[in-house]
Amino acid sequence: MKTAIEKLFSVQLEKIADSSLRSKVVEVWAGAARQGGWTSDQLTQIPFTLLTETNGVNLIQHTVAVTEGAVGLAKAIEAACTPPFRVNFDWLVAGGLLHDVGKLLEIEFAEGGYRKSYNGKCARHPISGAILAAKADLPEEIVNIIACHASEGDGRPQRVETVLVHQADFATFNPMVMLSKGLLII
Repeated sequence: MKTAIEKLFSVQLEKIADSSLRSKVVEVWAGAARQGGWTSDQLTQIPFTLLTETNGVNLIQHTVAVTEGAVGLAKAIEAACTPPFRVNFDWLVAGGLLHDVGKLLEIEFAEGGYRKSYNGKCARHPISGAILAAKADLPEEIVNIIACHASEGDGRPQRVETVLVHQADFATFNPMVMLSKGLLII
């Protein structure tokens, strides 16, 4: 499973300078896949959300888009001005890659379709993902990115990396919702 994860996220993983952190990101994904009962072949089939039509965008593609989007936002900010904060790019990439890892526990395939699992009914993916990251001894800053990237983070203290991952996440999610409601101007 680790080899499959490394291949799926090879470009993004190369951006993490800290080899220990890079390894932990892969371990968390592989462990979550095992715990959720997924095979490496199934990873590219999981929809990135159950809340709206995904138009074929899977969890892996979404994860790559969010990670690259967050990095792009950070680089654009740094290129345009001298922000009063410092972006830790290792944490940003690791957090982007792990922001939805809890979906491997939140979603299951049963009766010919994807649905929310019992685990997912008990704890949404930001919570289960944060628990997975904490158990893997990832830095608290990365746990913050995972735990607070969605509504669970509303009004909570957040790292700048969390804000960037949140914005990139909703930049990929909101257009799908709007499209399904006929509100996206194309």
